[in-house]
Parts: sequence; C-alpha cells; structure tokens
Amino acid sequence: MEQITQSPDFFERNKEILQNRYQGLWEALISEDSESLLLNDINIETTPAGDTTLCIKNIYVHSQRDPVREGQRLAQSAGEGSSPVVVLGFGLGYAASALVSDGSNRPIIIIEKYRSLFLKALELRDFTDLLSRKNVIFIAGGSGEGVIDALAMANELAGVSGEKPYVIRNRSLVDLDREWYGAVEEKIHTFTAKDKVNTATLKRFGKRWVRNLSRNMSAIRDYPGVSRLEGLAGSSVASAVADQALPVFLAGAGPSLDKIKPLLNDIYKRCIVVAVDTNLRFFVKNGIQPDFVLVVDPQFWNSRHLDRCINSKTVLVAESAVYPPVMRLSFNRIFLCGSMFPLGTFIEKQVDPKGRLGAGGSVATTAWDFSRSLGAKDIWIAGLDLAYPGLKTHFKGARFEEQANSETCRLNPVETWVARALRDGFPFNAPSACGGQVLTDKRLSLYAAWFENQFRIHSNVNNHGLFPEGLKISGLHAAKIESLLALPDRREEIDKRINAAFLQTDLEFNAQEETCNRAERYENAVSSLMRGLRSVKIAAEEGADIARRALVRQVNPMQQKKVLDDLDEITQRISNSEVKEVAGFLFPGDIKEGASSTAETAAANAAAASDPFKVYLKSTLDFFNGITEAVLPMITDNNSV
Repeated sequence: MEQITQSPDFFERNKEILQNRYQGLWEALISEDSESLLLNDINIETTPAGDTTLCIKNIYVHSQRDPVREGQRLAQSAGEGSSPVVVLGFGLGYAASALVSDGSNRPIIIIEKYRSLFLKALELRDFTDLLSRKNVIFIAGGSGEGVIDALAMANELAGVSGEKPYVIRNRSLVDLDREWYGAVEEKIHTFTAKDKVNTATLKRFGKRWVRNLSRNMSAIRDYPGVSRLEGLAGSSVASAVADQALPVFLAGAGPSLDKIKPLLNDIYKRCIVVAVDTNLRFFVKNGIQPDFVLVVDPQFWNSRHLDRCINSKTVLVAESAVYPPVMRLSFNRIFLCGSMFPLGTFIEKQVDPKGRLGAGGSVATTAWDFSRSLGAKDIWIAGLDLAYPGLKTHFKGARFEEQANSETCRLNPVETWVARALRDGFPFNAPSACGGQVLTDKRLSLYAAWFENQFRIHSNVNNHGLFPEGLKISGLHAAKIESLLALPDRREEIDKRINAAFLQTDLEFNAQEETCNRAERYENAVSSLMRGLRSVKIAAEEGADIARRALVRQVNPMQQKKVLDDLDEITQRISNSEVKEVAGFLFPGDIKEGASSTAETAAANAAAASDPFKVYLKSTLDFFNGITEAVLPMITDNNSV
C-alpha cells in the first residue's frame, strides 16, 4: 500500500463545523494531553478500494482492503430502533459515518481516547455529514467519565428511558488501552443496570407506592415543600463569618459512621446536621437531634428505623409516597420533596409544587441533593461507605443489626444474616477510598456512580469524606477531622437561619387565605384526577370489548379496517388524556398471562399464532385489560378522594 497525504480542504472544513457546532470540543482536541500515542506510531495507507486505512504500532485499525464496507457492516449490526449507539474507538470514523448515512436519527455517542487520532481523521476525511447531523455527542480524551452524562442526554434526545445502548467497538483501538476503554464500558454497563434496577423496583414496589400515595395525598395540600428551604445555608452578609455559607454534615449508615460518635457534639456546633432514616437512631442514642432527617422509602419495614427516635427538634423531609404512619410521627415540622411518581406530580402541579430532589436509588443520594439545595458549599460526609469494610454492613446499633440479634438462634446465627446480606447483592472487590481493595456489590456501585455523576455536575460543591474506609468515589475527597473541628462554632447562626425559614413558611404557606385557596386547588385536582382515570377506564373497557369480540369471530378485510380504526381511536383517547402519565405509572410492567382468559379468547389464541391480525387483537386486549385493572383500585379507593 502506498502512503497518503492529508487534504487541507478536509481539515479546514471539518474544523469550521466543529468550532461552530461543538463549542469547546476543538479546544479540547488541541489542548495538552497525556496520551501515550505518538505521531510516529500512526501510519496511514491507501487500500485497493482507494480509501485510507489506519495502522497503529503495526496493527490495522480498519480493513486493509475496504474500510468503508467494513464500517457499513458495523453500522448495520446496530439494527433498527431509537436507542443510542455508542462508537468505542473512532479511528478514521468509518463506522460513525455509516451510521449517519443510514438515514436514522438515533443519537450517536463517539468516544475516542486518542485526540491525536481524532485530529488525524479530520485531516484525511470529509466529515461534513457527521458533524452537521443532530444528536451526535463526542467524548475525546480525558477520563471518559462524561459517558454517563452523554447517555442521559442521548436518551432524552431519543425520547427513551431504560433502553440499552448498542455499542460498536473498534477492537484494535480498544486493545490499545484496555484499562481506559474498559472503564468506559463499565460506566455504560452501570448506567444500563441503573435503569434495570429502576424497572425491577417499580415492578416490586409499584403497588405499594400507589397505596401510600392514595393515603398521603392530602399531605401535598397540608405540608410545604423543600423549595422553601433552598439557599438556607448560602452565603449571607449577616453571617457571623462574613460571606461564608454554612457547612453541612451529612451522615450515611455505613460502618465508618461509628468513628464519628465521640465528635458528634463538636460537629453539631459547626454544621447543619442532615441524617437519613437508617441512621436517625445513631444520633438519638448519642444525644444529638439532627436538624433534618430524610425519609423516601415506601416500605413498612423501612419505617421501623424511626421507632423510638422521634424528638422535638428534628425536621422530617419526606417524599409523599412514604409509609403513611411516618407522616403522623411527632417531628418538629414536615417538609415534602417533589414526588418521584406521576400520581403525586399530577396533584403537586395543580396544588403546590414542592421542589425536586435527586434520587439515585438510596436515601443517601436524596439527602446529598437536599444538602446541596440548602446552598452548602462544603458538605462533610461520614458513613457513606457504599461497601463492606471489615465485612461490616452498617454502623453498630442499626436496626439491621438489632433485628439479626433478636431473631438469631443456634441454627440461624448472626453470621448467617451477615453472610446472606453480603452474598445477595452480587459482591465483588473494588478500589477502596483508603487504598487497596474493599468488598462492595452491584447495588452499592450504582449508588456510587450516581454520586460521581452529581459531584461532577455540581463541581462548585466541595465534598469532604471523613474516615474513608469504603468504596472510592470520584469527587469525594478524603479529609481530616481536624479540618472540620477547625471550623468556628456557628450553632446559634444555624438555629437562627432555620427558624427564619420556618417563620417565612408560616407567613406564606400557612396564611389563612393561601390555606383556603390551596384547599380549593386540591379538591379540583383530585376531582380532575378521578374524572380522568374514569374516562381512561371507560375507554379501556370499550377497547377490550372490541378486541374480544373481533377475536372470536371471522371478519372480512373491510371489517378488519373498521376494528383497527376503532382501536386506534380509543388508544388516541387514552394517549391524549390529561392523566395519561398517571395511568401509565399505574399500568403494570407486564400483563399476567391469562389476563383476558375467557373461554372465547382462549379458543382464539391458537388461531392468533398464524394470523397477524389476531396477534394484534390479543396484545391489544391484554393492554386494555391491564389498564382497567391498574386504574380500578385508585377509582374505588375512598381514601384517594
């Protein structure tokens, strides 16, 4: 093969588009980089097909004969659909160009570690179509951590959630740096696993969330939102420490929390203290009343963490789907965060928006975002181990430990409980925050990925990890306790700011006129919800009846068209309903086999296998029956009105 020279026309054209459409990418490409690939390692050749190919360290990155055709085959392997496509290893961009030429509008995420390769590709090929196309995201060099943000953005652009991205790998480039590309792939896997976990959680606890929301709906009317606490810790000219935000101490429930015990009084004097339900008893037993405690889990057993932990000073921050008795406990005050579910969101929008907090699957994630929303610039964190240092699962005295101790016996010792807890999460070793390795599991690693992503997004917040023994989390910086104890005593100022926020809330939210107006908005919202759900139920019943009757009789082509038109019209009625998102949440993830199991439809199932029309009717019947069964409890539950 003969050597090839670059085309300045290609380079200038590509550069111009990059600078116009991808602000910052060009600067990143030409910035100083620590990559190990040298220009002498790169060899460009002409193939028999007349195209350029790339050889690095005597390994061909693309086909030696026809790289264009090779790129087309790779693009075709992604199949059809709307989920994002990730290109691992750009090289000379043949696979990425082929993805653009197929006419689809799927988001494309292009990841290339070696910026020098990217620049070389801009010199050798015309990427006008690729660079001008919408929904293309580039990650060039760096740590590759941006892939999480890129995937979230790509899903938003595609209008999908929970779909696994298709990954096209350039094996040669990936092999050049297995560690870097392997870390990127692990982040892709983590992002995908998160959606799977969310889907599984919805399937497992969806009915519980609906029941809790039905019984807690009036709380949306009666309790203010966390938005009224935003900025409470922010800088203030009236601050005793000029222009300094109040620090926040956030406690997780990991084993390393025990080391904070003798320092709690000193921490309380210096920081706003934010606890979570799992560790509230830790503070109460040690004579400290946290300023805030977060509760977001809907389960009964989770509410047991609060047993005998109530005190007169702590403020409860809760999600409206928590186990209903939690709302009746004697906390100082109750504030609600924005509902994570369409049912609660529907009421909130019309009655009183509460203010959204992030949710990463653990109450600790929501507690961190609450701490951030307070306006804190420094968050001191303890007990966020997300691992099992020393094979310990929680701090001493956690409810998990007490339950294990109370139910232990000769044939079921405590060690069995601990072993089961460690085993059930699919454990593995991972880098520890204090060096070496520590045991963690898939669930905890997902939480860690959430924190890393949020720490990167909110880079203005300094996160200080005290007594780090758990999983290494990028953005959580190890800190000495002496640095925290060197902070001034600001408890008087903390109490003053919190009380001022309460007073302002009373003046605005609890004013008589606002209370009356909010009650009226609430009644209208609930009536609108029930009216919408009844309309959806009626439409679904009509659709199910049409599909059921068509399944058990012979219909000619003209009648088939009429049935399809009628079913399409009913589906549109449901899709256009103002409560469609609520109905979609109530609708179960999978319809149990036999949901439409009448004698007539059972007889029609055999014919459906060879008749596309009947296959469609059967799936439509299951769909409408599923919607009816899902919304019926909400309509008939007197507590939801």
